[in-house]
Amino acid sequence: MKIGIGLTNFSWPIPADQLGPTIEDIARTADTAGFHSLWVMDHFFQIRISGAPTESPMPEAYSTLGFLAGITNRIMLGALVGSVSYRHPGVLIKTVTTLDVLSGGRMYFGIGAGAPFDPPQMGPETTFEAEGLGIPFPRLAERFQLLEETLQIAHQMWSGDETPFHGKHYNLSRPLNSPNSVRRPHPPILIGGSGEKKTLRLVARYADACNLFDLPGSGFADNLTHKLEVLRGHCEDLGRDPAEIEKTVVTTVDFSNGIEPVADHLRALAELGIDHALVTPPGAWDKASLADATELLTKIGE
Repeated sequence: MKIGIGLTNFSWPIPADQLGPTIEDIARTADTAGFHSLWVMDHFFQIRISGAPTESPMPEAYSTLGFLAGITNRIMLGALVGSVSYRHPGVLIKTVTTLDVLSGGRMYFGIGAGAPFDPPQMGPETTFEAEGLGIPFPRLAERFQLLEETLQIAHQMWSGDETPFHGKHYNLSRPLNSPNSVRRPHPPILIGGSGEKKTLRLVARYADACNLFDLPGSGFADNLTHKLEVLRGHCEDLGRDPAEIEKTVVTTVDFSNGIEPVADHLRALAELGIDHALVTPPGAWDKASLADATELLTKIGE
């Protein structure tokens, strides 16, 4: 099983000018220790599921990935996952391609429909970043349309096809992408989410990887088994081998009871068919949790 690191909580009790060195220490440690991947969230405000306040530090994802690409040498990098409505697809594919070129082919392209619901308007005290920053955020049904067109544009731009793209939502007169990606035929496309009718169908049609939910202690095995069966069905409908798709999960790792219970859980995920676990602690990474994760890596390995 591949093991990746999720860098999702930046709530260290430090001044802002120390965020860079702190992130650098974590990234360099993960890179040299042999972790397969390093991920950031595409959020502008901290999300409630983290347990941290909305106002907690949250650097912009692709700026952070550029920083990470410059201070690491081998680890794969990605956003888990990009919210489709936050960036125009032509600019987004150009951004990911640039990072792939400058990192020597180390980018994943993580993308999703955004929140799996339609957030209500909350006004001046909103905790929702799109409303807070004035970013257009269509209803979920439209965001799925945007997602499929973005995936089509990604495949076209990475193939080198400059012919016009005309969709329902996007029109690109000349989707030129030069230089094109180092990773061929393109950076691995990862779609986040586990919706059975739309998301997993899009995974089967367009993606190289999926990201599912791991909820230890709440029927995770039954849930993941079912989701993988649904994905397999979509692949069969499209004539695609489901083994071509990398199955990933994000899992919160609590080392308070030692390394072995966490290792056992990851082994159980592997037995279910999960190829790549992206681990994150309950709070911000520190030296102790990163050391525990490194020890975990030696027990699980790739």
